[in-house]
Amino acid sequence: MKRIQIVLECLNNGKNYQRTAEIFEVSYQQVYQWVKKYEVGGEEALKDKRGRKKEEAELSPVEKMKLEMKRLERENERLRAENLFLKKLEEIERRRK
Repeated sequence: MKRIQIVLECLNNGKNYQRTAEIFEVSYQQVYQWVKKYEVGGEEALKDKRGRKKEEAELSPVEKMKLEMKRLERENERLRAENLFLKKLEEIERRRK
């Protein structure tokens, strides 16, 4: 069930959190939290944002620096692998001669 359906059911029943929790087989606390989030931020507040990556504009300078460091580390690793491959290729070509 979608969170919004659970919240609307609860609101339509006079905020009967316990009954709503039993109907949808979720905890009382979860229904309560979702209703509070909905009342403050609407449907957008109910979205599950776990695993969501922040947009670059949302990042702090420290987070931007860490992101750039990770990008550079990945690029560095790729270049190391490329160099090893080319050295191995040269070695194979030398042996052929």
